[in-house]
Amino acid sequence: MPEMISWQAPDTFPRLLFQHARLRGEQPAMREKDLGIWQCWTWSEVAAEVRAMACGLAEMGFRRGENLAIIGENRPRMYMMMSAVQCLGGVPLPLYQDAVADEMLFVLRDAEIRFAFVEDQEQVDKLLEIRDQLPQFEHLLYDDPRGMRHYTQPFLHDIRELMAMGRIHDRNHPDLLQTEVAAGSTADVSVMLYTSGTTGRPKGVCLTHHAFISAARGGIEFDRLRADEDILSYLPMAWVGDHLFSFAQAMVSGFTINCPESAETVMTDLREIGPTYYFAPPRVFENLLTQVMIRMEDASFLKQKMFHFFMAVARRSGAEILDGQAVPFVDRLLYALGDVLIFGPLRNVLGMSRIRVAYTAGAAIGPDLFRFYRSIGINLKQLYGQTETCAYVCLQPDGQIKFDSVGKPAPGVEVKIADNGEILVKGPMLLREYYKRPDATAEAINADGYFMTGDAGLFDDDGHLKIIDRAKDVGKLANGAMYAPNYIENKLKFFPHIKEAVVFGDCREMVCAFINIDIGAVGNWAERRGIAYSGYADLAAKPEVYGLIRDCVEQVNGGLVEEGVLADSQIHRFLVLHKELDPDDDELTRTRKVRRNFVAEKYGVLIDALYGGRSRQFIETTVRFEDGRQGKVAADLVIEDVRTFPVVWRAA
Repeated sequence: MPEMISWQAPDTFPRLLFQHARLRGEQPAMREKDLGIWQCWTWSEVAAEVRAMACGLAEMGFRRGENLAIIGENRPRMYMMMSAVQCLGGVPLPLYQDAVADEMLFVLRDAEIRFAFVEDQEQVDKLLEIRDQLPQFEHLLYDDPRGMRHYTQPFLHDIRELMAMGRIHDRNHPDLLQTEVAAGSTADVSVMLYTSGTTGRPKGVCLTHHAFISAARGGIEFDRLRADEDILSYLPMAWVGDHLFSFAQAMVSGFTINCPESAETVMTDLREIGPTYYFAPPRVFENLLTQVMIRMEDASFLKQKMFHFFMAVARRSGAEILDGQAVPFVDRLLYALGDVLIFGPLRNVLGMSRIRVAYTAGAAIGPDLFRFYRSIGINLKQLYGQTETCAYVCLQPDGQIKFDSVGKPAPGVEVKIADNGEILVKGPMLLREYYKRPDATAEAINADGYFMTGDAGLFDDDGHLKIIDRAKDVGKLANGAMYAPNYIENKLKFFPHIKEAVVFGDCREMVCAFINIDIGAVGNWAERRGIAYSGYADLAAKPEVYGLIRDCVEQVNGGLVEEGVLADSQIHRFLVLHKELDPDDDELTRTRKVRRNFVAEKYGVLIDALYGGRSRQFIETTVRFEDGRQGKVAADLVIEDVRTFPVVWRAA
């Protein structure tokens, strides 16, 4: 075996990898559940496979500065390929694995991809579908050989063949890899992540080794993370959050990343691993809470009463106990009993019994949802950041958690609020540039070196940053009151029966809403009441379901009346959409953010009906099926008025 690479200052990801192989070579670096059995790679084994991959790529002609596309679920070899590309001075480019071929086409063209590494036959087929439109594309590597026996194209390569080729190349050129890694600079681009394209074409965000390592080190020191942490890596590799938590922090600290068997087994695998460190966007925490509430509906009357009693205790004192604050003795005693009977078993069901630190980011989390998790003893915190900042701008210190803030500026980060309310940030974690877009780079970073986030916010008296909404989305109602749609939508999505919500109101006399029901939660609710339905559209149109959603909306209105400047943003009218908003129909991004302008244009007839006082509106909508075919769904939607509450306080 070639001599192990070593450096005095591990300041790039390849150097960090080989340092871990030298210092903790026999410790677990990566695990993957395959066919029901957990497979493990030590740091030495990871380094050896990365070396073979890198040398194989060199043999095939991969060059410094090139981009290599990576497409698939979270798999050890996907992360290893990132390191292999970085070893040669190349740039890994992960794409969303659930994107259809046409969505990938723009990115593959824009990034001038010659090499791609994909997980399996499904991803191979996507690239074969568009290969004729990619004249520069030369080599397609794949990890899982199942189903690939009859694929005979000469540009297709099994990753095991690449590694075998690489080991031969390494024996013949034993100094090549060390020379390449030594030539790497902290200022080199370590990864390129494309923006979600909420408002236009995605942009390639070029992030350096220095930027991501600075962000990773800052977070590790802030939360005192250790090399013996376990994290479940299940979020899309193309998302900046996964790259920070599952790749960068693991490479810096040396902890273990665990890859689930499939998207369907995440909850089971989460319980088996029992991670100590956990990260998820709000929608995952929303879905987990929905599952809990569905299970409680199926529980006995006694269990339901006990659950609701102790949850009331938790809402009253759980978060304060977690923060070490003073709590009345009776509540502390009741909480301890609740921890034995309810909270402890609930954490175990969620796979969160061992968690020391959990984070959420990617979108604002509703204060009620945030409080729920902290109240049952899970140290859930918010962080704030963007793809362009390595997801690292603000962190919440232990003991200083506020449900309506994202914490204080992270170590090494400077944050200020512009005169127009926009949040500006500066620090070592900023992007180097947008790929081939000097115009966009100049627009995003001002003359003083601050990145303009596009978010509106303010600092409270304790120096905690509050995010109001996207700056472009914050508006005013016709009466001049502030209107923040994302804030209202998060309040609606706290309810387990509501999966997605889109509200409208800017420059209008009132706020109206589109609602997507959660088919699992509402379906369970309907079945328990003997309400028959044939599918999503049928269930969504049921009068009983409208009554259920109306109650949720009115509860949100009751809360908004106490929200000061947002008290006028109560929802007056709503409808339940006949279909789920879907990334395949371009209504959501792949990170499940609403494309608000697109939705408003596509469903303009419904918005007109909401504000036109109509009680029903017919609509026919084009949808795209999983196999790429298109069809139409039509419905005559009911529009309902909602009770609102008098505004008792308003900012001067």
